[in-house]
Amino acid sequence: MLYSAFLASLPLLAATLVESTAIPHSKPFNHLLEKRQSSGNSSLQVDLGYEVYEGVQNQTSGLNTWKGIRYAKAPLGSLRWQAPQAPDVNRSEIIPATDYASQCPQSELSVQPKPNPGVLASEDCLFLNVYAPQNATGPLPVLVWIHGGGYGAGNGREDLSAIINANNQSFVGVSIQYRLGAFGFLSSDEVFRNGVANAGILDQTFALQWVQDYIGQFGGNASMVTISGESAGGGSVMLQTMAYGGSIGDSLFTNAISASPYLPMQYGYKDWVPSQSYYAFAAEAGCLQTTAYGSSPTTIFECLTMQDTMTLQNASFNVSASGTYGTWGFLPVTDGVFIQDTPSQQLLQKRINGKNLLVGNNANEGPAFTQQNITTEADLVDWLHLVFPLMTNDDVAKILLYYPSSNASDNANAEEYATLGYTGATALNVSSVATGQQQRANNIYAETTFVCPSYWMAEAFTDKGRSSYKYQYSVPAAQHGADVTGYFGPAAPTQGPDFVHAFMNIWGNFITGSNPSISAQIANGVSSNDSSAANPATDWPAFAIYAPYQLNLNQTGGVEFSTQLFAGVPNVTEYMGPGLMNNFTLANAYTWEAGRGYRCDFWRSVAALVPE
Repeated sequence: MLYSAFLASLPLLAATLVESTAIPHSKPFNHLLEKRQSSGNSSLQVDLGYEVYEGVQNQTSGLNTWKGIRYAKAPLGSLRWQAPQAPDVNRSEIIPATDYASQCPQSELSVQPKPNPGVLASEDCLFLNVYAPQNATGPLPVLVWIHGGGYGAGNGREDLSAIINANNQSFVGVSIQYRLGAFGFLSSDEVFRNGVANAGILDQTFALQWVQDYIGQFGGNASMVTISGESAGGGSVMLQTMAYGGSIGDSLFTNAISASPYLPMQYGYKDWVPSQSYYAFAAEAGCLQTTAYGSSPTTIFECLTMQDTMTLQNASFNVSASGTYGTWGFLPVTDGVFIQDTPSQQLLQKRINGKNLLVGNNANEGPAFTQQNITTEADLVDWLHLVFPLMTNDDVAKILLYYPSSNASDNANAEEYATLGYTGATALNVSSVATGQQQRANNIYAETTFVCPSYWMAEAFTDKGRSSYKYQYSVPAAQHGADVTGYFGPAAPTQGPDFVHAFMNIWGNFITGSNPSISAQIANGVSSNDSSAANPATDWPAFAIYAPYQLNLNQTGGVEFSTQLFAGVPNVTEYMGPGLMNNFTLANAYTWEAGRGYRCDFWRSVAALVPE
């Protein structure tokens, strides 16, 4: 079915939607499966029908790995800004799956000074990697990792070996790549009419279909898939749970793990903001005016499909890097097909895919994306108008009411420290990075962009046989992205071995059993004075509207040291071993940090002005 034809089929039932090739389900690869031949003499040879790959056995990790497996045709030329297509058949050789494939072209966020464009990548980048335990008996659950990077940066090279090892080789891991920047998220009326919006998100869905069709050959169980991601990867997980209005159920995955789900402004596909990015990109690429190739005049869109990759990569990078501080230029949009509504509204209606959710945020998400020069309330108001351009003065005044100032924290000599969350000073005014007006801005950005989406996701999975489990990562300084080494390793100096072992097992138990609870011995850790003591992580309560609990993942002890997290931010106090001990506590997520849940309700109420 053509994508345009699918538009007309929206009223059909979900069963019909699943059969459409617009939702890559069983159709895209079936004709290739029929061509599959014997896998040959090597147990590491995997015949996918369209290509044959030979993996590598790693005696240290006990895993077999296949890197650089193609899951879609190269999206070049006329395939730019089109839905992904099944790979061409290439059976002329056995392909060694020993090295990662090229990452997709990168488009960094806007900061000052302007970032270096770096090395050009290849548009032929729709590849994935598989990590499978050796000598596995029976099909194992599957973890699919979707990388972050603001939908403009990153790659699928995350090594999943450590988390599989920490969980007794109990699941198979898959990491994927998808189109980024303008290549994956260019949007306008012209793009929509001639191609697809959200091409990068469609790539992810296509990769999930690949998992359904092929993961059995690697020892995986296609009926027990957990999708996961952090930041834009966590946002991608959120969008996959919303795919096609939540109509595809658990056909592509059962469980979802969303860490710090990134939710920037999500405009309509032909709204002013994405359209301006489209025209800015076209201008950078030399396609703003109708151009002649030979004797045939072309549209802007046609010109872009004919342009060379270096020109397009530079154009994508330059547009993205020239935006508002801390933003990316090309982002997911509401297209009415794959993404049918804003997350705040669709999640409220609980129109979602999947059955179980593990979702979390970090204590200090905002500083990396917020200018660190906000010293007065006037500065804060100016920043709010910049970040939320649709808001009036009255709207901004209401924000200030929900985020009150503290006279103590406004003192230039106010102490910076990590708040407890349930008592004392709160993240409204104090963190280990900032105080006063700067912290107000940091926290506003954190809550609107990463924290509240985690609350909305947790709420969405609270009935109809679903369940959700929520946590906060609070190990100082708990900045955005600091959690990733906790579940994938190698551990950061601030993460004790007990913490990493527990965090990896939280993920592992959710992947294999749909519940993140862990034993007291693992939750308390070997460094504990009483490893068998009661711990809330042993019977982690599911999130509920009437009992909105979250687990606060933190540590105590350790050796204090001072470090700078990134340029423009003062040194912060952190703690490293020896002496680090796990400190997991249960807290009310709604009253946390002086009513964070209620502030998220406020942001949902003004979503038309944000929009998110």
